[in-house]
Amino acid sequence: MEPLTVVKSESWLSWFFRGLVFVGFIFLFVRLFELGAIKGDYFRSLSEGNRIRRIPIPAPRGRILARGGEILVDDRVYPLGSAFVHVSGYLGEANSEEVDKINPKCPEKGPRYPGELVGRSGLEAEYECLLSGTDGEELIEVDTSGKKVRTLGIKEPVVGRDLKIWIDYGLQKKVAAVMNHTKSAVVATDAGGEVLALYSSPSYDPSDVSSKLSDADLPLFNRAIGGQFHPGSVFKPFVALAALSEGEITKDFLFDDPGVITVGKFSYSNWFFTQYGRTEGKINVERALARSTDTFFYKVGEMVGVDKLVEWSDTLGLTKKTDIDLPGEVESLVPSPQWKLKVIGEPWFLGNTYHLAIGQGDLSLTPVALHRGILGIANGGRLCSLKIGDVPRCTKLKIAKENLEIVKAGMVAACSPGGTGYTFFDWNSSSTGRSGQVACKTGTAETNEDGKTHAWFVVFAPSDFPEIVLTVIVEQGGEGSKVAGPLAREIMDYWFGREK
Repeated sequence: MEPLTVVKSESWLSWFFRGLVFVGFIFLFVRLFELGAIKGDYFRSLSEGNRIRRIPIPAPRGRILARGGEILVDDRVYPLGSAFVHVSGYLGEANSEEVDKINPKCPEKGPRYPGELVGRSGLEAEYECLLSGTDGEELIEVDTSGKKVRTLGIKEPVVGRDLKIWIDYGLQKKVAAVMNHTKSAVVATDAGGEVLALYSSPSYDPSDVSSKLSDADLPLFNRAIGGQFHPGSVFKPFVALAALSEGEITKDFLFDDPGVITVGKFSYSNWFFTQYGRTEGKINVERALARSTDTFFYKVGEMVGVDKLVEWSDTLGLTKKTDIDLPGEVESLVPSPQWKLKVIGEPWFLGNTYHLAIGQGDLSLTPVALHRGILGIANGGRLCSLKIGDVPRCTKLKIAKENLEIVKAGMVAACSPGGTGYTFFDWNSSSTGRSGQVACKTGTAETNEDGKTHAWFVVFAPSDFPEIVLTVIVEQGGEGSKVAGPLAREIMDYWFGREK
């Protein structure tokens, strides 16, 4: 019986293994069918992906051209270097957060790739979408080792667009040469807000940014749009305009200068009394501007009141950004009783109004904001945005023409014999050959650092309707008339003395 049992057992195992083989063939057939017929395109695309490469072709950036057509920036090339870098900005490689991301301001440019150069500050960043082109690509076939076999196709890059700006090439270069080796800022515009020159010092080389990152003098900091400084006496034209507009004083208003004003235990003196022990006598608003008489503005500020001083500061654009087309502009600070109570936790005192009226205390203005306010006086009462590569927008302010003319006359007197702007006393007979009058205001603003003062000088000419408006500040540089004035004179001499 045993042989019969063995035969039956072998027959069952044989059928079992045959079944396994059959199932295996079925599985293999189905898998081959899936890979070949169903997923064939998928795997062919993977194969193609390994064989075909897309190589980006960077698009050249557009150029930045001066108002005369001179090249200021030409794709990672900066002819003026440090003389223009706070305006031009510089380029840097796309970082990990930018690679493969699309700039939402210009999605048509596509995602950024590793190594792509993008604008990091200045006009390079502000006008990134205009200056950057649309990258192309080369489609190539490679062998198994990754070497190029052939080119399958090329999509040519689209060059970025040029940007023509208002900057005057020669003036920008001159300003940088004059202000070099100082901590300073310069803003120059025409009467409508077109920026002719803008400079911040110390500066830096746009091709060597990293070495200046830890510099204690902060060369990467744009003082013209980001620095907040006590304005000192260059704020006085705004106080005079507020007093005239509010009817608190007239052209014939006379003030008898006592040299010093005492309020309780506090004394508020005039610079002429402090330095020479003398008083100005009876003066009107024009003479007070010409001589920068502190006691006059203490009392006039008290007559106008802090609320109206703040209100007129707002009207003249001092509490707002100038809308200049550069990234990084900050707002100025014009203190009010509400601000002082909230931030410092103290009420407003008469002494605070006195300090505000002469441009001191907590008042801190950016050079561009101060410049725009002076521009509003110079151009007959138009508040203009400041623009480098765009068209400025101007709004006509509701200021009586006669009041603007009174303030202008005071600023003309400041640059005439007897005024504080002595560097311009000989303007009409200077080598520039100009016959028009020049209007100016000096400013010496105290700081909290060892008695050092900021030196300010604002000037425009001709005074009836200016060809150029100029603001100069030397940070902790000394007296405005002695330090900033001669620098402004050198710049103005260049502007009016050259052939145009």
